[in-house]
Amino acid sequence: MTEKLLDVQNIDVYYGGIHALHGVSMHVNAGEIVSIIGANGAGKSTTMRTIVGEKKVTSGEIWFNGAPLPRHEHEVVRSGISLVPEGRRIFSGLTVRENLMVGTWPRKGDKAGAAQDLEEVLTLFPRLRERIRQTAGTLSGGEQQMLAVGRALMSRPKLLCLDEPSLGLAPIVIDEMFGRIVEINKKRGQTILLVEQNAFLALEVADRAYVIKTGEIVMEGTGEQLLNDPSVQESYLGISES
Repeated sequence: MTEKLLDVQNIDVYYGGIHALHGVSMHVNAGEIVSIIGANGAGKSTTMRTIVGEKKVTSGEIWFNGAPLPRHEHEVVRSGISLVPEGRRIFSGLTVRENLMVGTWPRKGDKAGAAQDLEEVLTLFPRLRERIRQTAGTLSGGEQQMLAVGRALMSRPKLLCLDEPSLGLAPIVIDEMFGRIVEINKKRGQTILLVEQNAFLALEVADRAYVIKTGEIVMEGTGEQLLNDPSVQESYLGISES
């Protein structure tokens, strides 16, 4: 039987007086890559921010790993959810190594495990090893994104959340980053929830995906099913029937 790691049940979320999410329901099974696609302002990032505890649910429930999702962000991280935020939010004045070690704070006292995880991250992203003593603010955009992903992995998350990982990156770097995302999933068994403006890439790597429109889930299916759906092709992939 498939283990449902994340279960979002009919949630409503408001930004002030704006009803941002309308009865959103979705789930992520252990070991999956699940993508959320939609136009700008559709509610993708709001959904992600709610799952990681940045936004509060007005109604509905979110369950994670068989228990209600904690209310506060730091408790969410301790429960096993780690976010790679839009815009990366690295600590620009710290070195690459120091940024990575920040990710271990939920595991205080586990020095041996942290050292092992650091080696795994540096193996996954060799450029971070080359720049381990370099100040993070001097890295390229692609290297900063690698650092943000590596930092999130250092907490050993049960669920890795990626918010717009391709944002501001060159096409060749985007391809490399998505290759690493698939590698993290397949080789490490890492469960991943992905919010991404590049719908083609998001669906190409996804086991399953959801389409969100004006705060509502309007379609779901496997990544392949949605890639081949004419309405998705026309609305999100720029493909129209001739």
